This record gives sequence, structure tokens and C-alpha cells, in this order.
Amino acid sequence: MFIRSRTLKLGAFISLVILSLGCFLIVKYLFGAVNPATKPIEQINTSQKVMALTINVDWGEECIPGILQELDKGKVKATFFITGRWAKNHPDLVKIIAEAGHQLENHGYSHPHPDSLSVKANKEEIKKTEDMIYNIIGRKTFCYAPPYGEKGMTGLKAAEELGYATILWTLDTVDWRPGSTPEIIAKRILDPERKTGIKPDKCGAIVLMHPKENTLKALPIILTQLAQEGYSLKTINELITLENTGDTTTQR
Repeated sequence: MFIRSRTLKLGAFISLVILSLGCFLIVKYLFGAVNPATKPIEQINTSQKVMALTINVDWGEECIPGILQELDKGKVKATFFITGRWAKNHPDLVKIIAEAGHQLENHGYSHPHPDSLSVKANKEEIKKTEDMIYNIIGRKTFCYAPPYGEKGMTGLKAAEELGYATILWTLDTVDWRPGSTPEIIAKRILDPERKTGIKPDKCGAIVLMHPKENTLKALPIILTQLAQEGYSLKTINELITLENTGDTTTQR
């Protein structure tokens, strides 16, 4: 009786292992495996006082000229992650951004939720935007900022297969949220709150912004204060080639 009981338990355990393995293989087949090297870049591991401003654009075209003017005043180059549909509707602004010397990169085409799409559908979103931007300014995009900051397996795999680096952020202005005044937006960058008990390190940080009126008003405050603190603002391409990539909460 004892032997029979142990045999039944062993059989149940083996069945569970086989079922789990089968589920894993199904998920891997449907969504693809993600190489650890494709982990999104949130921050650069460096002791240098360097940061990157990124501006995700799917709307807010009325604020773009003012943002470009403030960046020019501060002698700063930023990285604009734009959607393909926005580029299609505003090709003149895309050209103006590029001609001003800013980096233009990929934010997908229709601003979907990448985690709800297949690898194939995510690749179509990225490639369609890549082609749209190339047709406007003659440059290929190499960096991808997933809409909503989603970093699920299908989006990461799609970006990897297309040769893209996936870019997220260290410091979020949360400028889209009601109540985000220019002062609050500036403080989120200049004096960021602790995350999981750790004060975010501004060295090597990636800042997320959107073309909002209060972001435009906060920009001269942010640029002036960072310059006084000795920070140099880079494009994403310049930043990620400095040193090894890290994460938001690493203590140095």
C-alpha cells in the first residue's frame, strides 16, 4: 500500500512537470523568447553628470515649436520618440525637429498596448513607423520607446528581431497627469522622490517628457538648474554609448 501511494505521488509529480514544460513551450512558441541582452535601457551606469531628455510624441504638436525654442536657448539636444501616425500627419514638424539636430526615434505607429500584441504585430508597428520617418527625413530609427512603457515579452522580442534598443526611463515627469504644474514637473526631475527606499541617481538618467503646456513652462527651470548643477544633456545615442547600461534603482 505504501509503495503504491508513493508511486501515485511520483506519477502525479511527473505529470505536473510535463504539463508545466508543455505550457512553457507553448508560450515560447506563441510569443518568442527574449534574450537577456534585450532588457530595456532605463539608465546608464556612469558617475559622469550626464542625462538624456526624451520626449514621447503622439499629440501636442502645438507645443513642439516652443519646446524646440527652449532647447535651442539651453543649447541642448533631446531625443524625440514619435509615432508613425503623428509623423504622417505632421511631416513638416518632423523635418524641423531633425534639422534642429535632435535625435528622432521610434514610438510605434498607432500607440497601442504592446503587451496585448503578438511579436508580428509589434514588428509591424515599429517597421511602419521606421519607414514613415525614413521617407520624411531619410534616416533610419534604431531605438524604440514602447507606448505606455510596457516591457512584455512580445514587444521586447519584436524590437530585438528588428535590431532595436528598447528605451524606457529613469525619471518620469508624469506631465500628462492632471495637477502636474510646472513646479511639480521640474521637481520630479531636479529632486526626484525615492523609489523602493532608494534615491534615484541623476547621473546617467533618462528623463521622460511629453509635449504639454506645463512641460514647456517647466523646461527652462529644468535646463537652468541642471546646468547649474553641472549636468550635460545628451541624446539617447550619445548617452547609451558612454558606459554599461544599468537600472533605475542601482546604488553607486
